[in-house]
Amino acid sequence: MKMFTMLTRALRALFTPQICLIWGASLWLMLTSNHALFEHLLNLYPWNAHNAGFIVSIGLFFTFSITLWLMLLAHGKSARWVLAIILLSAAWAAYYMDEFGVIIDHVMLDNAAKTDTQEVMGLLSWGFVIKMLLLGVLPAWVLIKKVPARFFQRDPIMVRIKQIALLLVGMILVVMPCSADYATFVREHKMVRMYANPTFFHYSLVKWASKKIFAHSISGLQKTATDTVNVEADQHHELIIMVVGETARFDRFSLNGYPRDTNPRLSKEAVVSFKQVSSCGTSTGVSVPCMFSMLTRKQYDEDKALHMENALDVLHREGVKVLWRDNNSDSKGVALRVPYEDFRSPAHNPVCDDNECRDIGMLSGLDKFVEKNKDHDILIVLHQMGNHGPEYYRRYPDAFKKFTPICKTGRLSECSQQEIDNSYDNAILYTDYFLSEVIQFLKKYDSKRETAMLYVADHGESLGEHGIYLHAAPYMIAPKEQTHVPAILWVGQHFDYQLPQITPYAEYTLSHDDVFCTLLTAYELKSEVCHAEFGWLAQNRELQEEQRKHLHPIKASGTN
Repeated sequence: MKMFTMLTRALRALFTPQICLIWGASLWLMLTSNHALFEHLLNLYPWNAHNAGFIVSIGLFFTFSITLWLMLLAHGKSARWVLAIILLSAAWAAYYMDEFGVIIDHVMLDNAAKTDTQEVMGLLSWGFVIKMLLLGVLPAWVLIKKVPARFFQRDPIMVRIKQIALLLVGMILVVMPCSADYATFVREHKMVRMYANPTFFHYSLVKWASKKIFAHSISGLQKTATDTVNVEADQHHELIIMVVGETARFDRFSLNGYPRDTNPRLSKEAVVSFKQVSSCGTSTGVSVPCMFSMLTRKQYDEDKALHMENALDVLHREGVKVLWRDNNSDSKGVALRVPYEDFRSPAHNPVCDDNECRDIGMLSGLDKFVEKNKDHDILIVLHQMGNHGPEYYRRYPDAFKKFTPICKTGRLSECSQQEIDNSYDNAILYTDYFLSEVIQFLKKYDSKRETAMLYVADHGESLGEHGIYLHAAPYMIAPKEQTHVPAILWVGQHFDYQLPQITPYAEYTLSHDDVFCTLLTAYELKSEVCHAEFGWLAQNRELQEEQRKHLHPIKASGTN
């Protein structure tokens, strides 16, 4: 009896009201905000007699991890508000992980911070509101208004230390019996661990905040390719339109073998579709600035890129008249120093309907810009809305509703796979129309200028494969649907490189890393930074020594 009394006192001393509250919050988070974690876990380890022990062990391990994290964050009176904010944020993260299968890492958080009002409205739904109310707002309100004050008295530091020690011992004990399974899980299934909520979400939040707060400052703008030389004087000025595609998958273009005819108009044009192009990132915020930067994917750093001249800056410095037109969120810092026009509203875009302003509207008034700069080389960048999800059905007018039935909601999990595919493919069909109209626009100037169109998508999209929707997965584990992107080139009769020279590159391994030097090469600019680059406009490697010397002896020394 005496021993029982001593044990009871010890437990009371160790499990104070606030610690009990933290344990309760941890269990609530584990049970309500980790559906995605266990869904992916059970896909790998189906519930049976062999896997049951490991699944229970995993559940206990992550529960202890959440509790340990909350022990470090929640103290005294502030615990009321800290726990309330954590419950709200965990409910927010849980909705998007459950609904779209996305991972909330620092890149996704950066995307969320840059999301505009229109994109936010597209992601909202009654399901989101209900989940936030039930799993976030209601428990947070109970914490703030109903939990007695005694639960928010500060614990003695030794009590917290003992609790943390107890949790660490508990984590070791639950791992030991299943150590072999954990070794495989940690090594082979890193993606699943990233669904742990709120621990990985908070880790990502700290990483994102630290990059923003402690990002090294660079005074001024670093010059890039300062040794550029125009190696060939032509009688025709360049007029090139680069279309930056949005959320387009390589495998949904019939030009690339997709059985549905999603490219009825482009298939009638003399174009090259590059088959092995990889993106720099899995989100617009990474891929767009990266593709215009001199930095490669492995070198890319957002802060460094923002303080460094990109391809548009170099061309502008060399006298090329550059114009960026945007029907998406913005240029992600690429067009800060060149003329920029926003086509997301009827104020500039004449082709708008009840759903949104259309990409085709970006061609309006371009003739005036070309005429105004008739004695200059011109680069026009058109940033599409393209296939921006999850509301693919909004991305095209009714005239392009070729594949039916379609998914008419942003909650993709409520739609059949066929409905999702149909909506997405209709948006690709509209991009086909838009690109063909860009080519028709360029053909008007083909006799007077070196004309070309280069289309490159920023990243791809998951449409339910492996239970994942949308994009922005961490690159090292991103599925190919998010990184294998379409790239299409059309050239006019006077363009410096013709299709017989370009076509051999259709099957070569290329990437966003090649865009910087490809643009310089298109304007006959030679730079040492591009000396060893494998650009999209160079000839086939086997034909280099023969063709390059005969066709372009001067330029041959500057491209590879």
